Amino acid sequence: MDARPLLPSNEPDVASSPLAVRGLTVSYGEKPALFSVDATFPPAAMSAIVGPNGAGKSTLLKAALGIVPRLSGTVTVFGEPLARARSRIAYVPQRASVDWDFPARVMDVVLMGLYGELGFLGRVKAQHRARATDALDRVGMADFADRQIGQLSGGQQQRVFLARALVQDAALTLLDEPFAGVDAATERAIVAVLKTLKADEKAVVAVHHDLSTVPDTFDHVLLVNVRRMAEGPVATAFTAEALQATYGGRLAVAQLDRVAPR
Repeated sequence: MDARPLLPSNEPDVASSPLAVRGLTVSYGEKPALFSVDATFPPAAMSAIVGPNGAGKSTLLKAALGIVPRLSGTVTVFGEPLARARSRIAYVPQRASVDWDFPARVMDVVLMGLYGELGFLGRVKAQHRARATDALDRVGMADFADRQIGQLSGGQQQRVFLARALVQDAALTLLDEPFAGVDAATERAIVAVLKTLKADEKAVVAVHHDLSTVPDTFDHVLLVNVRRMAEGPVATAFTAEALQATYGGRLAVAQLDRVAPR
């Protein structure tokens, strides 16, 4: 299906976009995970990447970061190639991709966010620990600094990984399913922290699966199912028509009435 007519025309400017991809194509074997995707995320905003399972949402983030190779396409971060702007990005991976049996304390995990600043053998100083403690405090985890990461609940682990991103003070934060498997209190806490980043003129891009929370949480949305199906401000791009095209007509009418205008 060619979804190009669903695309709004008022896209953010590529040069000022915290993350812009053009013609992004990724393949696992002979099956394309993404095909010629264009996306331009706006600055100082919270953006969601939405689509069905297997649509390429997480692959888009990983390809943009260079974690998985791309067959074709370009990626720019604030108008610069990824290689020159990597230090401006913080990344929160899916919880399921992390080895939680690794023997590390909460404080150690957060300090890993300063690796680019400290280097491989850099000495952790009091100022670095203070920054890590402040990041933990922002996510409500300061009292757990000495706890082994594997001893925490899923929601607590997610908060710690958000703290690791916060300590970097990055201009762009990318999150892969940050609300998957967490309790409602943790989700509210994470949303509140992400909104403080937006208030500080920083950009947030998150892979997201809960359609019902998109309108209240995000400003901008990319709907993807291997191809880009629609993109733009939530008020204009997150429509019943675009969602049905993205999900192949599998969404119930009652569900659409709850989350998107007709």
